[in-house]
Amino acid sequence: MIGSAIAAAAASTKQRDRNFFLNLLKSCTNLAQLNRTHAQIILNGLRKDLITITKLTHKLFDFKAISQAKLLFTSLSNQIAPDKFLYNVLIRGFSQKESPLDSLSIFAHLRNKTALKPDNFTYAFVVSAVSSPGFEKVGILLHGNVIASGFSSDPFVGSALVDMYMGFSEISSAYKVFEKIPERDTVLWNTMVSGLVRNCCFYEAVSVFRDMVVGGSQFDSTTLAVVLTATAELQELRTGMIIHGLALKANCHFHDHVLTGLVSFYSKCGDVVDAWLLFGLIRKPDLISYNAMISGFSCNNETESAVRLFKELLVSGEKVNSSTIVGLIPVSSPFGLLDLAHTVLGFCVKCNMVSNSSVSTALVTVYTRLNEMESARQLFDESPDKSLASWNAMISGYAQNGLTEMAISLFRKMQLLDIHPNPVTITSILSAIAQLGAPSLGKWVHDLIKKENFESNIYVSTALIDMHAKCGSIAEAQRLFYAMPEKNDVTWNAMISGYGLHGHGHEALSLFHEMLDSGVSPTGVTFLSVLYACSHAGLVEEGKKFFHSMTHDHGFKPSAEHYACMVDLLGRAGKLENALEFINKMPIQPGPGEWGALLGACMIHKDSNLACFVSDKLFALDPENVGYRVLLSNIYSVDRNYPQAASVRQVVKKRNLAKTPGCTLIEMNGHPYVFKSSDRSHPRVTAIYAMLEKLMGKMIEAGFQTETITAFHDVEDEEKELMVKVHSEKLAIAFGLIASEAGAEIRIIKNLRVCLDCHNFTKFVSKITERVIVVRDANRFHHFKDGLCSCGDYW
Repeated sequence: MIGSAIAAAAASTKQRDRNFFLNLLKSCTNLAQLNRTHAQIILNGLRKDLITITKLTHKLFDFKAISQAKLLFTSLSNQIAPDKFLYNVLIRGFSQKESPLDSLSIFAHLRNKTALKPDNFTYAFVVSAVSSPGFEKVGILLHGNVIASGFSSDPFVGSALVDMYMGFSEISSAYKVFEKIPERDTVLWNTMVSGLVRNCCFYEAVSVFRDMVVGGSQFDSTTLAVVLTATAELQELRTGMIIHGLALKANCHFHDHVLTGLVSFYSKCGDVVDAWLLFGLIRKPDLISYNAMISGFSCNNETESAVRLFKELLVSGEKVNSSTIVGLIPVSSPFGLLDLAHTVLGFCVKCNMVSNSSVSTALVTVYTRLNEMESARQLFDESPDKSLASWNAMISGYAQNGLTEMAISLFRKMQLLDIHPNPVTITSILSAIAQLGAPSLGKWVHDLIKKENFESNIYVSTALIDMHAKCGSIAEAQRLFYAMPEKNDVTWNAMISGYGLHGHGHEALSLFHEMLDSGVSPTGVTFLSVLYACSHAGLVEEGKKFFHSMTHDHGFKPSAEHYACMVDLLGRAGKLENALEFINKMPIQPGPGEWGALLGACMIHKDSNLACFVSDKLFALDPENVGYRVLLSNIYSVDRNYPQAASVRQVVKKRNLAKTPGCTLIEMNGHPYVFKSSDRSHPRVTAIYAMLEKLMGKMIEAGFQTETITAFHDVEDEEKELMVKVHSEKLAIAFGLIASEAGAEIRIIKNLRVCLDCHNFTKFVSKITERVIVVRDANRFHHFKDGLCSCGDYW
């Protein structure tokens, strides 16, 4: 039909008017038709008609003919005077086709080469053009132009500015723009909510939506679909159900994208049955709906249903996309599904989808969670277009698998490539630093957080609290905690756990009550952190009350970790028989956690008879764990039962079981140094051992005696003293004393539980050197000062 009209125009000798060609342009369905129409426009003398040329330019952008649109403008700009509307069409067209430099060039031409003044549409379109990372400085300059031109209160321009700042992850700047607009329309509210969701600020997105509803602003189906994404990520079932009710009330419930949002929401909240029922309400499910349901099955461990729906989609002839594959990949719970991951990878290779950033990121995530780190890194390295999410997946994978140095190294590489992190990147790298216990790295990332304006992000602030607590700065963690305007349950848990780690049991209990008073509900992790704090502070009765409250007042079913913590609480306090009775009365089968905690208590209280019984249980449950056998051997040595100690060590040798070697990390001037027992690899080894000898001389004069009772029984006492004298933490402390300024605090990290001899050694050193020494061992922090330890010799 359109072809006939064009042919008729070409055959006719009669001049056609503008309206004819405007209708003809409107009817064009492909670029070939548009080019033929353009030829007829020229032949009919309308090549300089501004309205016709504007419509033609608009259609060229619709068909993605960007270079043609640019050429048309260049060729005609000297022959006709473009009006503001044509400039806006060009700026918007280049903006939508991701040609920001062209948009800026047209904007500059309008400002500098014409007498025209930009309007609110001009500014909104050019701001939209620069709303991606890399254009931050240009965006700020444009914002200044907006303010100078008097459009800072315009909702249309405001929406573009909010979207721009969200694109830069400048959340606080987006809030400032938003709050300065007095009359906010639905589009502006939607831009704010969707921007927060894009930046993983899910709590904030729900909060803004709540303000929108309470303030009486009109929401639409787009608002509901976006905020459902936030509630799905937060897994806030009650909030999502309220939004579901609002959708019914506003007659938006049967909008396909709202139903799809509800499918995703209920799936992520674990209600896959209702999700499937809602999926059935979609009249003609599109690919997006199928993707949501496939992902819903997958994230609820219904792998067979996910694969079945995926096959159904393929049979229907629908072409799957990257989101389909990402939904099918068992990211949430991949354990036992390595074969499926391999199969999906094979399918992606065959369909040429493995290079897709989101697909490769999901596969990297699965492989890291399965500890298939080589496969994950290969996929990451081979990905041609690494998104920020893919960097996050690899860094997080390293951190979660204890490969902290690899995580930090990759993060540094990311910085060198000038790839800006987001809150997810920051929380992952803070987790790695917390594991490593490197305060200088923590300070570097903290400064970066300030630079990137991430301090207001609740996840980043929570990770900062955790990092500072685990790096020994409990005071800084406390300061950050109380400075936070809004806290979630994870934030409270991080601070309670931090107090427990430093032996501040009473502070942990007090904070728990503050948490309840603030209206934040405790979780299983909260109770675990409280019980841990009670255990390491000797608060037995308080711990028993909390365990009872957890089950009877708060309705939590204790996990194996809670039971193990209770055994540790009782055993550490010397109530070994009570601990054994507690294990025997447990409603679940006791595992290595419970028996291991009791064996540790047997070591503390030198009960070799019970240790023999407990170790038999442990050897049956975990025969390859060398730690239990070493602990039993030490218990026998303490009891001076050397033949039994030797027998246990002989089993270790025969089975070729390797004991984790003790090592200690100390950071000096931002550089980490790791010492092992009897280490002589350090460049300043002579000075270190000289300092150690000097310390030992002064300490012996002060009454120090080397604790050798757990050393090998078949060597002379002098050799035993030499063995414990060169433990890794002693070497690290000696190095700290010679490498730091007088009076400076020394911080070290030991990968194992600190031994009795080293604990006594550090107390004496803190007194004779008048230094504060902070030691983080496998269990907790010890703060040594003036010959005393914060643990009260209770660790």
